[in-house]
Amino acid sequence: MSATKCAIVIDQNLPMGLIANTAGVLALTIGKEFPELIGHELKDNKGDRHHGITTIPIPILKGTGLSLKEMREALKEYEPGLTVVDFTSAAQTTTNYEDYSKKLEDTPVEQLEYLGIALYGAKKVVNKFTGNLGLLR
Repeated sequence: MSATKCAIVIDQNLPMGLIANTAGVLALTIGKEFPELIGHELKDNKGDRHHGITTIPIPILKGTGLSLKEMREALKEYEPGLTVVDFTSAAQTTTNYEDYSKKLEDTPVEQLEYLGIALYGAKKVVNKFTGNLGLLR
């Protein structure tokens, strides 16, 4: 049994397209930070290649904008031992990374709206924040 865990929490009140986008962005960042979570290339019974996918389950859990904001604040004391990737509305209202960077820097923290958060680290800590959350369906 693994000592680490990954989970993604997304605001369940977002439109489906934004939920999918948020999950994709958060998963890509976790994959970039922890490339060892991606398995090696595989072949099917015809010999066709299939790129490696994640080797661990990544539950997508439901939260709300308020619960994500509260969670993000509470998670700060566990960093850097816990990897926390957050995705805010600042990213959704800009068209390039430079504008996103500026908007994030200029927006007062209390005004940030969290769309989703990915957590990766000690299973006990991840469970502390996500164990009571249901799956996003």
